[in-house]
Amino acid sequence: MLAFADDDAALHEREMLGRPVLGSVAAIVRAGTPFHVAIGHNGARSRIFEQLRAVGACPFSAIHPLASMSAHATLGQSVFVAAGAVVGPLAALGDGVIVNHAAVVDHDCRLGDFVHIAPGATLAGAVTCGRCVLVGAGANVLPGVTIGDNAVIGAGAVVVKDVPAGAVVVGVPARFQER
Repeated sequence: MLAFADDDAALHEREMLGRPVLGSVAAIVRAGTPFHVAIGHNGARSRIFEQLRAVGACPFSAIHPLASMSAHATLGQSVFVAAGAVVGPLAALGDGVIVNHAAVVDHDCRLGDFVHIAPGATLAGAVTCGRCVLVGAGANVLPGVTIGDNAVIGAGAVVVKDVPAGAVVVGVPARFQER
């Protein structure tokens, strides 16, 4: 049975997407419990994933049937690939990665753990993203670009050169912005 756990007590005993919210994560999840962390915030998703794995819960991935997945891509644990998304050949996605609706992760891309590729974003071939990168909605990253850990690519940005760890870039072409 598919059900939800949430630490927000106001949601307990309610339904989400036609399924029950059974209670808090700590009260529900035990060793062997299959889980998928459905939280968009990279840091929160990472933290909860590690907490659940530490108690012996078993992560699973959720791939929408209308996603296009190359048989030659590799996926970490607890990956989410939404409807209309494309994951190309020889792409490698780390644990807890989100490839959201209509996003493209083209051939030979390497995504670190807990990366979020927002709706409509495109990573051209051989892009590398470090851990906990956010690529905003509709952004485009050109071939061969490397994006460092915890960087943020603004919505609609066009990234034409490497982005260092922790940086925020916005615009066309993408420019650095203060955090």
